[in-house]
Amino acid sequence: MNENTTSAPAALVAIDWSDQKHDIALLPAGAERAEYLQLAHRPQNLAEWICGLRQRFGGKKVAVAVEQKRGALIHALMGYEFFQLYLVNPATLASLRKAFKQSGAKSDLLDRDLLLELLQKHRDRLTRWEPDDVQTRHLALLVQDRREAVNECTRLGEQLLDTLKNYFPAMIDLAGPDLTTRLACDLILRWPDLTTLQRAKVQTLRRFFYAHNFRHSKMLEKRLDALQAALPLCEDVAIIGAGRLKAIRLARAILALLPAIKQYDRQIGDLFKAHDDAAIFSSLPGAGPALAPRLLVVFGSRRDRWRHSLDVATYSGIAPVIEQSGKRSIVHWRWACPKFVRQSVHEFARCSLRSCTWAKRFYQTQRARGKNHHGALRALAFKWIRILFRCWQDRCPYDPAKYTPANL
Repeated sequence: MNENTTSAPAALVAIDWSDQKHDIALLPAGAERAEYLQLAHRPQNLAEWICGLRQRFGGKKVAVAVEQKRGALIHALMGYEFFQLYLVNPATLASLRKAFKQSGAKSDLLDRDLLLELLQKHRDRLTRWEPDDVQTRHLALLVQDRREAVNECTRLGEQLLDTLKNYFPAMIDLAGPDLTTRLACDLILRWPDLTTLQRAKVQTLRRFFYAHNFRHSKMLEKRLDALQAALPLCEDVAIIGAGRLKAIRLARAILALLPAIKQYDRQIGDLFKAHDDAAIFSSLPGAGPALAPRLLVVFGSRRDRWRHSLDVATYSGIAPVIEQSGKRSIVHWRWACPKFVRQSVHEFARCSLRSCTWAKRFYQTQRARGKNHHGALRALAFKWIRILFRCWQDRCPYDPAKYTPANL
């Protein structure tokens, strides 16, 4: 929501923040010169300064510009109703920095002054930030943290795969390609090298797999036969000894993450079910329990935030960027966007191919026109955003009979 408030704020504040200190510029309404101070990043210091602002300006609105969208300072400021928060994209500030200084050198004081100038001269072009309700903010934090935990688990799995390739490839054949499962990690912890594994009785291994709910008997017999015929990659004690220790460390780290991810899933599921907009996003074909909450937090709880579906497409990075100069025109994807939001919409478009007939047909048409896989998915995501926006604004679930290629 771009707006310039009808009544001018009592003061303008620009804050260049860090986890140690904040450089602050304060310009009261009608003043010619700004006031400057530096504040240590401590809750009591922030609370005293904010209380002083409230008393000084009689509780009137104070516009605050900050270069960030999530962090400790925003969490502190958003609890005060007299603040009007304007969050400036770091890329915007970097471009201004280059415009005023050829070297593009960064300094806290320069960034503070540029933020104040933006607020003073271009406040009508900045987006005033209004937080979602508590439930939606809680859900947004959980889905992002869950994704980070999953990414961390995936990275550990890739490291474990690389480690096993270097000293124990037979374990990969036995455990399967996904090493981020409890079965794979428990296998490695119990039999961390080929010599130890081949000493185990076949019946012991069968019981181990059955205890981990592995019921593919033919696949298991094939893997056990391959294990008996497996040869060591090398017999160097140094390589095997170091590889064992690293594999055990990585397997333990993965096992520590798995219950945390399940806990995230439970809390996200409970919050999502209780949300007023859950019916809208759970009705989407292919969204499922992971993507439906992520799509909900993309749109948020404030219906006045987006005026058109194109606003959402631009914010998410799905809408392309067109650069024109004379007869030259270049279309490319948007770099300056929240990557997790773009990833959420992009992944949903891919998942919808399995459950939505028109989405699959649209994707195939885009591929036939020469677009690559991801280009076709972005085009499909753009279509989905239009549909989602209308469902979200009307507060109604997705109706497949209502949206056909004819009216898209």
